[in-house]
Amino acid sequence: MSLPTRCFLLVLALIASSAVRSASGPIPEADARAIRSVIEAQLAAFAADDAEKAFSFASEGIRQTFGTAQVFIAMVKLNYSVVYRPASVSFLDPEQVDDNVMQPVEMSDEDGTLWLALYRMQRQPDQSWRIGGCILKRLNGSSA
Repeated sequence: MSLPTRCFLLVLALIASSAVRSASGPIPEADARAIRSVIEAQLAAFAADDAEKAFSFASEGIRQTFGTAQVFIAMVKLNYSVVYRPASVSFLDPEQVDDNVMQPVEMSDEDGTLWLALYRMQRQPDQSWRIGGCILKRLNGSSA
């Protein structure tokens, strides 16, 4: 099993185990804005093909897993093409599930297929936010 596949399965297991527990409460508005800003900045970096900038929004664990910005962006292009080049993006309300902050984002790809990108966010010691993982789920229907 490849390293990206193992990472994907690990994040999926974490989210699945957290999803069966009750939510711990709403996300403060300032945190919700900061989280959205980080994801939007990474999406802008992908749009500009700026691998280093996109990689800078990843958590330390993600950075250690992929090692370099070039390996990271190659993985995103291959496995997360809708995140790399979304046709549309719509942020839903972030949720706190136990110790995890999850930001769901609806995206569509160039063919109009709808996807849910579920970002696991991590607060850093300096109180900033970084992306700790993303799981994609294809949704029924299309944006067209």
